[in-house]
Amino acid sequence: MTTTKSTGAVLGAATVAMGLIAGAFYVFACAVMPGLARSDDEVYVEVMRNINDVIQNPVFMLSFLGALVLTGVAAWQARGAGYRRWVWAGLIAYALGFLVTVAFNIPLNDGLDAASDAAAAREEFEGAWVVWNAVRAVLSTVALGCLARGLVSYGRVRRV
Repeated sequence: MTTTKSTGAVLGAATVAMGLIAGAFYVFACAVMPGLARSDDEVYVEVMRNINDVIQNPVFMLSFLGALVLTGVAAWQARGAGYRRWVWAGLIAYALGFLVTVAFNIPLNDGLDAASDAAAAREEFEGAWVVWNAVRAVLSTVALGCLARGLVSYGRVRRV
């Protein structure tokens, strides 16, 4: 088992970052998208374009990318430890969610941004984006649960 003074801090930071990302995707699934669904096409497209623009900021990127990097570092640090399976499971779950974002949600966002007809753009965008967001919300929540379990196990190992 590789244990450094930073092991617990990195795993804790990964868990917090994952919680922030899981929460962001959850809020989109439970509130943002259902609320926007009540809007007409022009408002829907305008608001989604605005969200897609403002979400590209350092604070969001720090947690979005940080969750992946910190979990990867935590998985590396956990090699040989009993709790490593939880951390690796969290890494795999979030890596899949990250890939969903890159492969599906971002291209859909780009397509929405480039579209000129709001009704056609919404038709092309809304259903697919909502489904893929739900997938990444579930994956990041699973990752959060795995990291939390790993953190608890890490704490037990440290007390022994």
